[in-house]
Amino acid sequence: MAKTFEASLNELERIVKQLEDGDLALEESLKLFEDGIRLSRECRERLANAERRIEVLMKGSDGTISLEPVEPVE
Repeated sequence: MAKTFEASLNELERIVKQLEDGDLALEESLKLFEDGIRLSRECRERLANAERRIEVLMKGSDGTISLEPVEPVE
């Protein structure tokens, strides 16, 4: 089962923190960096897919996209 966007983002944040701390061996740092790049790409792809879905949902009958402000959820 694929991770949720939020779980992937949390893992990416954890990796960044570990890399910033700098207390890792070179091989472990490289592995974490590779994992971080993979997670970053996955998150970016998910966001792009969500944006495309929203555009499709917002598209009017004449094919134009009407952008309306979305109220943040609190």
